[in-house]
Amino acid sequence: MDRIADIWGPRTPHPRGTVWPARVDRHLQEGVAEEDVDRWVRSACVLCSNGCGCEIAVRDGRMVGVRGVATDVVNHGRLGPKGLYGSWPWANSADRLTRPLVRENGRLVETDWATAMGRIAEVSRRLLEEKGPLSHGFYTSGQLFLEEYYTLAVIGKAGLGTPHMDGNTRLCTATSAAAFKESFGTDGQPGSYTDIEHCDALFLFGHNMPETQTVLWARVLDRTRADDPPKVVCVDPRRTEAAAEAERTGGVHLAPRVGTNVALMNGLTRELFESGRVDTDWVERRTLGVEDLRATVEPYTPEETARICEVDAEDVRRAARIFGESDRVLSTVLQGFYQSHQATAAAVAVHNLHLLRGMIGRPGAGVLQMNGQPTAQNTRECGADGDLPGFRNWSNPAHVRELARLWNVDEMTIPHWAPPTHALQIFRYAEQGSVGLLWISATNPAVSMPESARVRRILGGEQCFVVVQDLFLTETARLADVVLPAAGWGEKTGCFTNVNRTVHLSEKAVEPPGEARSDLDIFLMYADAMDFRDKDGAPLVTWRTPEEAFDAWRECSRGRPCDYSGLSYDKLRGPTGIPWPCTDEHPEGVDRLYGDGVFNTDPELCETYGHDLLTGGTVTPTEYRAKDPAGRAFLKGAPYVPPHEEASEEYPLLFTTGRTVYHFHTRTKTGRSRELNDAAPDVWVELSVPDARRLGVTEGDRVRVESPRGAMEARARVGQVAEGAVFAPFHYGPGDPDEAVPEDFSRQANELTMTAWDPVSKQPYFKTAACRVVRVADGGGPAPAPTTAASRPVAPSVPPTRGGPGAATSAEVAADTPGYPNDPAQAPAGDGHIAEVAAPGRS
Repeated sequence: MDRIADIWGPRTPHPRGTVWPARVDRHLQEGVAEEDVDRWVRSACVLCSNGCGCEIAVRDGRMVGVRGVATDVVNHGRLGPKGLYGSWPWANSADRLTRPLVRENGRLVETDWATAMGRIAEVSRRLLEEKGPLSHGFYTSGQLFLEEYYTLAVIGKAGLGTPHMDGNTRLCTATSAAAFKESFGTDGQPGSYTDIEHCDALFLFGHNMPETQTVLWARVLDRTRADDPPKVVCVDPRRTEAAAEAERTGGVHLAPRVGTNVALMNGLTRELFESGRVDTDWVERRTLGVEDLRATVEPYTPEETARICEVDAEDVRRAARIFGESDRVLSTVLQGFYQSHQATAAAVAVHNLHLLRGMIGRPGAGVLQMNGQPTAQNTRECGADGDLPGFRNWSNPAHVRELARLWNVDEMTIPHWAPPTHALQIFRYAEQGSVGLLWISATNPAVSMPESARVRRILGGEQCFVVVQDLFLTETARLADVVLPAAGWGEKTGCFTNVNRTVHLSEKAVEPPGEARSDLDIFLMYADAMDFRDKDGAPLVTWRTPEEAFDAWRECSRGRPCDYSGLSYDKLRGPTGIPWPCTDEHPEGVDRLYGDGVFNTDPELCETYGHDLLTGGTVTPTEYRAKDPAGRAFLKGAPYVPPHEEASEEYPLLFTTGRTVYHFHTRTKTGRSRELNDAAPDVWVELSVPDARRLGVTEGDRVRVESPRGAMEARARVGQVAEGAVFAPFHYGPGDPDEAVPEDFSRQANELTMTAWDPVSKQPYFKTAACRVVRVADGGGPAPAPTTAASRPVAPSVPPTRGGPGAATSAEVAADTPGYPNDPAQAPAGDGHIAEVAAPGRS
């Protein structure tokens, strides 16, 4: 089966309320058959946030393939294209980092571990003596293991005492955590993937699930293609496969103008009130704030919402009616909301819809505020992103004392005098030199952070000593003062937790190359070099192995909402991952949270006292206690305000970034997979048919996209994006993974994005930047964009994605699509939503 062309695999439809049928997907290195495999090692896939259970094929000490685990609750044996083709080939790449590097006379040169770590410890001790702990900053990932995050959190918070700790999860999932805290008191997904089997309607808010969680979308398709399908409602400015499925199931595709999500959500919420579809008894008993919310959304009639968002007023009414008339709605949310204007307010508004209808904590009725990375949940739980471990509250002295007792340190060592420092602020401090040591692990901010030219200047400057630990000499590593070679997935042991709280154990399958070491061992080496001690003079970090670190974390989590106390390595070696909380009371974990209608808002339990969603102003402990939440959820709203940067005469279009199904983050792994790289080998820019016509651009022309901050150049895909919007994938750095990186950064979408962030979640705005597009030249052929998903072209003359004989031909796409034009120039201008020229969903 060619899973480049057939992304979601064959359908296994089944009725509502029945178990999703199992189907085992596998892929082995060319020339290797199953009987050639020496052993299969249990793990879970780390190339999206789904967390699919899998097994790694090992032959002659090398990873040579992967297969799904049929008994795993997450994926029932399925794997997506990235997992199948990209999870393991990178490990055998010739350009792996195998020895530490240090900068000498402006060049990175190989050295030994003692020299590299000695240099780090020397700078670290000097800065502590000269400036104190605020001189240290840590920027980590959503791709390490739980044990590594917890170790880093202890080092940073109890060893050094710095609040400057965050991860690239700030770029993709910070709003998820913030929204949960604002509505329910603490982080933690209320819903479950199993809700797909039970729901009457599925709402996708800014979530291109077909490309970001391919296995989860296969799960959806197996319900929508059954005889009793749920209706799908999709909110996205592009006509994705989810949008096409919405139309097929009798749902709605709402394509709001970029940056207007809160106005749309206020319109939907008002319609629930106006139509009398609010469960008033449940709301009165289980929530606070309903009258304030009603007043906030009152101005957003369907007509006013349509005016602001540039959608049809009847579509707003129809979407609200589907939500209001369904007994069980599952909502999912991702970057279209998180990385856009008023992010936390928009995400919280999704919770409001569910709370108003009392649809939470029961089968088919729930919320999944999705993550973008496989272990983002662990970053948040363990405190490596700035939060206190175990969902503890920085502003609650009792929570700080708990950690101080656990770690046996003075509670004043743990930085809690102010909110933790978010990633963009950490980089600002590094730019100014107040952070003199910045340690970056398993991420590539030189490509992934907004306003990337500025980030490169920060990393390459003399004002800050930069440490990078990674698998390859990434664009970021090339700017570092010390580079540490790390072991990757399959080369070390550890646990990770996916979007719906399911914990998996990933066993070590092979040895890492050369002198590469696990991230856990690297952090332990630093702790030893710095000789961190508790207040009795004993070593602060007492564990040496992943399992010992996991056991320490179990104790840290005990009694907290993310309770791991009932889990162990032996238990996780069973047939499936297990969702937390897992305790003596719930030995097999808990599938859904809040089934009893009691939320984590008690002042002694909650993770935050809350914020004003419009300004980010904090609620004081006294103000919070005065509300007497007593386990009730908060209904919170905010009026719509225009984004920081709107279209203008000089920059008449709005630039938005996103992902493609074939790549993950900055392509460190997926770019080294032949199959995935061939499917999406280079960056592209998507324009709508009307905008392309006005600009004189046709498929494949080379265009330059400019914002007030920078520019990029790419070939144009005339496709499915809404009129007035310009889309580009953010995955592409200046060079291919197997080439020397040139000094040309024109492939980077983040040259254009801005250093601005949501006032509550502090997540940067990747989705709202004003831009202009200029045709540069004939591109000499079509854009390198895939033809299989949301980036498909409107012109049937475009050859299909390189992916083997299973790829659909343009003629087949055209034949499937009523009214599909033969050429973009013939496409009708329409109302900007180009549904009349879009290809149907393909399964």
